[in-house]
Amino acid sequence: MEEGSVVANLATDLGLDVKTLKGRKMRIDVIGNKKYLDINKDTGELFILERIDREFLCALKTCFLRLDATIENPIRMFNIEVEITDINDNAPHFRRGTMHLDISESSPVGERFSLNNAADPDVGTNSVKNYHLSASEHFSIEIQTGRDGTKFADLILKKALDREQQAVHNLMLAAVDGGVPTRTGTASIIVRVLDVNDNAPSFDKDKYVVEVMENSPIGSLVMKVNATDLDEGSNSDIMYSYSLYTSERTQQVFNLNSENGEIRVKEMINYEDFKIYEMEVIASDKGPNSLSGQCKLTIQVTDMNDNHPEISIKSFQSPIKENEPIDTVIAVVSVSDKDSGDNGVVDLHIPDNMPFKLRESSDNYYELVVSEPLDREKVPEYDITFTVTDRGSPPLSDNETMTLELLDVNDNVPQFSQSFYTIRVMENNAPGALLSSLTAFDPDLHENQYLVYFILEKEIANTSMSMLFSINPENGNLYALKTFDYEIEKDFLFHIEARDSGSPPLSSNVTVHIIIVDQNDNAPVIVSPWRAHGSVVEEKIPRSTEKGSLVAKVIALDTDSVHNSRITYQFLQVTDATLFSLDQYNGEIRTMRMFSYRDPRHQRLVVIAKDNGEPALSATVTIKLSTMETAVKAFSDMTEVPLEYDIFSDLNLYLVIGLGSVSFLLLITILVTIVLKCQKVKPSKAAAPCRNSVISERNSTIADSTLVSNDAYWYSLFLAETRKGKLVVRQPVPKGSRYIVSSLPRGTGLTDTSDSAASTLQYPK
Repeated sequence: MEEGSVVANLATDLGLDVKTLKGRKMRIDVIGNKKYLDINKDTGELFILERIDREFLCALKTCFLRLDATIENPIRMFNIEVEITDINDNAPHFRRGTMHLDISESSPVGERFSLNNAADPDVGTNSVKNYHLSASEHFSIEIQTGRDGTKFADLILKKALDREQQAVHNLMLAAVDGGVPTRTGTASIIVRVLDVNDNAPSFDKDKYVVEVMENSPIGSLVMKVNATDLDEGSNSDIMYSYSLYTSERTQQVFNLNSENGEIRVKEMINYEDFKIYEMEVIASDKGPNSLSGQCKLTIQVTDMNDNHPEISIKSFQSPIKENEPIDTVIAVVSVSDKDSGDNGVVDLHIPDNMPFKLRESSDNYYELVVSEPLDREKVPEYDITFTVTDRGSPPLSDNETMTLELLDVNDNVPQFSQSFYTIRVMENNAPGALLSSLTAFDPDLHENQYLVYFILEKEIANTSMSMLFSINPENGNLYALKTFDYEIEKDFLFHIEARDSGSPPLSSNVTVHIIIVDQNDNAPVIVSPWRAHGSVVEEKIPRSTEKGSLVAKVIALDTDSVHNSRITYQFLQVTDATLFSLDQYNGEIRTMRMFSYRDPRHQRLVVIAKDNGEPALSATVTIKLSTMETAVKAFSDMTEVPLEYDIFSDLNLYLVIGLGSVSFLLLITILVTIVLKCQKVKPSKAAAPCRNSVISERNSTIADSTLVSNDAYWYSLFLAETRKGKLVVRQPVPKGSRYIVSSLPRGTGLTDTSDSAASTLQYPK
């Protein structure tokens, strides 16, 4: 009740009249809890001084406040008990707000577990009447009543526990009293499921497949197997080991750590030895009655490109002929590689620019065949390097070299270093002299290279080349068999053949041009003025000859070559050097002034004609000039005709025709006699003609043959014929002072290739 509330009226309860009570003194002694109750002395009402808490005042279910009341006049004493009745002002509560229970997961269904009951200071129906448990599929409660009527609950296991599924169960227990309204108190129940070794270790997979690189370093981690055990404590501590199904070889190569399940490389791994390793790993826990699980592990060794490709020459043909046909098989080669995949795929090749190619015949077999024509003379042998390379990364390779030798075939003709040889031979050579070495080269070998030299026969003027020249058949040395005279034979043209000793033999020839080189072996011959006897010429000229008049012309001929036949003229002696001049090139002697009465009548001139050879050869002529008076004027007039004009004027032409007709028959007779005489001496065309004679071969031409006695007229003829490109010569007539003048084409001489040689004039040497 609240403070100030009237509990009772003692006067009424004690049967006293209030009016009576007012005149009397009442005294109440509250025994014990005086602070809670008091009495109105006037009215006798018992009222509450402060709020009364039954549960605080009384520990028992019943609660009384005792008091003594005394009334004076008369004094009366009353024993009064005020019962404090309970109201539901307290909710049930548990001594511990949280209850912890450890229950083994192996506990059987129906097992009970005591719970702390809830306390409620209220009594009677206000005390704890019931308990409620939060929803749980594993637990329920059962209410029990004690002897004192106290209510308490037992926790009942209605479904087996599994710690691995749920290790802790959180429950809520509520205590409800019977008051109106009801009050509730709650406590938390934490059930910890105790583990038992009821779970075997298990792996994530039943079978693992891993790859490991061959040649992995020792100690490198392959993989870490991991087994889990749903148990806890020692029941979940796992040890790893190989099963009996794991081979000893596998256990030698891989190490299994029993504590953490790491599998590491124990020995070097070679893919080519074992490609796959299989093992069974067992995981066992450490609980009582140990449980275990296992898994299979397949370790696949990954190939590394650690094996070089290999080459094997199965067959090899060497040497071979250089004329082997295209596609001829020379060698068969096999290749292999112990690696796998791209590491074991190999490619075979040979160097470029070789006349061979590779042709794949079957798996890993190749044929080396000829792809281009072979030529031993260019390349006598080949070092063929076979290189095999795999397709690994990085690629590995190997190579093997074989030497292919080519056998010679007679497929090359002998070759001279020149296609045309010009050999100069000095005339007057010694017979048997070496002219040149005409060596040919044959790039073939052995008998295909051995050469024999021949002169291809050719006749010149009924003379065989073999009579003029000789060649050494072994070395090609060319020799002259006779002495040559430039004035007779100037050159020869023939062929030399070089033939090898192959089968069949091959040959080639070369043209040889022998040029006879002139020596200065012929002295000049003075042909004008003509000297019938000795070397002194007597000439007459008019004393009235003008200055610059031609007195005489010295003409010398030299049968040597052009260089050696160039002639210059000089005075060796002259009676009066102021009277005559001599042209050193044409030999003309002219007056430098007119004759005077003091000049001697007879003049002596000695002229030397010298050639251009080394050393120079010469000839001399002495001219005795006698001056005449006008008696010979007619002749002088004729001689003064300018000789540079054409001598064949009308008058002279008639004279020549007349003289020619008279002497024609005589000239023909002389020429025929000379020719017949020379042929009897040497019938060969190449033979030297008779000296002091004019020789005419067939087809040659003698323009004129004229009987002449005057030197001036001879010189006029000389000028006229030389302008026509002819050579003018003269020969003495036996037993007479006259001479025969003949003209013939220039460049005459005997050649070795023409059957129609021109006429040649020979002079005494």
